[in-house]
Amino acid sequence: MKVVYSPAYEIDLGGHVWPIAKYRLIAERLLASGLVGDAAFVVPVPCTWDGLALVHRSEYLDKVRTCALTPAEIQTLELPLSPALVDGFRTMAGGTCDTGRLALEDGAAIHLGGGLHHGFPNHGEGFCLFNDVAVAIRRLQRDGRIHRAAVVDCDVHHGNGTATIFERDPSVFTFSIHQQHNYPLFKPASDLDIGLEDGTGDEEYLRRLGPALARAVASKPDVTFYLAGADPFREDRLGGLALTLEGLRERDRQVFAAARAAGVPVAVVLAGGYALDVEDTVAIHIATVEEVLSVCE
Repeated sequence: MKVVYSPAYEIDLGGHVWPIAKYRLIAERLLASGLVGDAAFVVPVPCTWDGLALVHRSEYLDKVRTCALTPAEIQTLELPLSPALVDGFRTMAGGTCDTGRLALEDGAAIHLGGGLHHGFPNHGEGFCLFNDVAVAIRRLQRDGRIHRAAVVDCDVHHGNGTATIFERDPSVFTFSIHQQHNYPLFKPASDLDIGLEDGTGDEEYLRRLGPALARAVASKPDVTFYLAGADPFREDRLGGLALTLEGLRERDRQVFAAARAAGVPVAVVLAGGYALDVEDTVAIHIATVEEVLSVCE
């Protein structure tokens, strides 16, 4: 199984809540443990501006390209805009495109970045400059690699950008299971939304997840993009759910088991994770890699 990663993801965010070093830490731990070898790693190239334009409007891309977003737009993005940030996010979008292609070839692939589900066609918000999953789906459709896709979004936050992009598109099934009373305030409808109450733990989360996964695979996608956010963890700084490390691992198992039973390739992106201790976030993401590998055995 291929693991997609680039050192370009480690952008200087100046003490931001996003633990941007987690991508490097995950890659280092995977190699040090022998779980993944050097040959499994794929270094992506930045997504082209034409590729991004499959989802994002030209006026927005022109402003991003020249770092000309207004102060209000930067405030909504909640990131310090710079050429390095733009390049890093273009590379991350390219990485998710590669992950989708590799999943189709190998049955599963994992991207140590990606999952920027708050990216809208005409603006970025919530740490998401581009919507990498939407771009990857549109590229695969454009190239004739797929007709249908499903998005299984298990980040603690609702995938509002993704829901908006695909809201009138029957070729993409969108599913988001998230904390209801959390960012974003406005949650446009996905094809299936499960908004959980504050403090929801393993048992209720997993009970609600199973039937939803059945609906996702029943949409007969050619590929499923899985946003395996670490932020439903009970000690996440930006989340208010109460999943344990084992509960999150079981979540991953359920997603991969449902896809495997239906014969659907899975492209995994790691999405959010802001635990009090970055080691917990890294451990959650590595457990996701372990579960993907167990599916590929």
